[in-house]
Amino acid sequence: MKHQFLTALLTLAACITLRAQNPIIQTKFTADPAPMVYRDTVFLYTGHDEDDAKGFKMYNWLLYTSTDMVNWTDHGAVASTKSFNWSPQNGAWAAQCIARNGKFYLYCPIHVKGIGVLVSDSPYGPFTDPLGKPLIQNGPDDIDPTVYIDDDGQAYLYWGNPNLYYVKLNEDMISYSGGIVKLPTKPKDYQEGPWFYKRKDKYYVAYASTCCPEGIGYSMSTSPTGPWNYTGTLMDHDRRSNGNHPGIIDYKGNSYLFGFNYAISKALSPTHTERRSVCVAKLTYNPDGTIQQLPFWSEEGVDRVAILNPYKRTEAETIALSQGLKTSKGPNGVYVTNIDNGDYIKVKGVDFEKGAKEFMASVASTSSNSAIELHLDSPTGALLGTLKVKDTGNLGSWMMQSCKVSRKSGIHDVYFVFKAAGNNQLLFDWWQFNQ
Repeated sequence: MKHQFLTALLTLAACITLRAQNPIIQTKFTADPAPMVYRDTVFLYTGHDEDDAKGFKMYNWLLYTSTDMVNWTDHGAVASTKSFNWSPQNGAWAAQCIARNGKFYLYCPIHVKGIGVLVSDSPYGPFTDPLGKPLIQNGPDDIDPTVYIDDDGQAYLYWGNPNLYYVKLNEDMISYSGGIVKLPTKPKDYQEGPWFYKRKDKYYVAYASTCCPEGIGYSMSTSPTGPWNYTGTLMDHDRRSNGNHPGIIDYKGNSYLFGFNYAISKALSPTHTERRSVCVAKLTYNPDGTIQQLPFWSEEGVDRVAILNPYKRTEAETIALSQGLKTSKGPNGVYVTNIDNGDYIKVKGVDFEKGAKEFMASVASTSSNSAIELHLDSPTGALLGTLKVKDTGNLGSWMMQSCKVSRKSGIHDVYFVFKAAGNNQLLFDWWQFNQ
């Protein structure tokens, strides 16, 4: 009953408006976004607040990917505190991933234990601990690592709350040369959550501003080690924010700021809890390299920068907006679960260039009374067709099922509206339209 109550309230929060794109993840509580652009894809690593968290209850790090900035594919947990044999269970705080020489390095703070590093041959993991001990173990300030490789190949790791530190990483990215440097003068209004990067000939450190409430400030320098000149705020201190953690990227000709708000949690209860939700906004740089200030996170989010091809297999957990749903990870990957009657998934910017005549989906069901309605542009928009789901015997038995659809053309948002028997009798893995 408690889980159903939480789901109902999450449904309410996720659907304040059908146009909403923020928060960008509605199936889990996510925090501390760390975006990484690799090849043509944004890899978004996040922390994970548990559903019943009051304070910080964080066991693992999640991964989402996108090629259009609006539809995000859930890859589940890619690492956890159990990835380190020296770590307690709780304390999976703000991490960041970076690629170098064909490997991927995930820098993970474990509260009061230090900063560890995990390594993988793939951005999707699995990640393993090459050291068997913390990379950084300097004191209680050891949280929120941020990493950047400069044009000359030198890598830097910054971190800290309330002070700011850095080291010069060696090329192996799992050791460093020289000592730990504590900045003699930290950037004005700095609290925690630094994000260090370079753009053109200028270095930036963005950060969560002094708590509480927090905003997002930033400072600039002509050197990767400072001194840092306070430049302004990306977002002013706001009573709606008890925390923040910026992540900044350039992607497909635009610049983006990631952070989080408490919108879904606030809809559950007016009492503050550390159950956060990742958001994104478009950044605009001035000619001198300074950044134009943003208001607090808008519900509208950002525009898509690409279209989605409906004629190839798309994972059901690729979502722009959802109502009432959860995702889970099994032996064969992530799938959509917790499906009740009236729940839906919105996928944005689907290009039916050549129309479609068939819809296919991989489902598991223990009911013959479930269906997936396919609507255009709203949950009650034009009906393409209805997949009447057959009973597959059990929820571990997946079956590809199909239905005919009316041949529509153009670019549309597609809503998968579930007419389900409830009680978790339907699971959804992937879908595809055929011409």
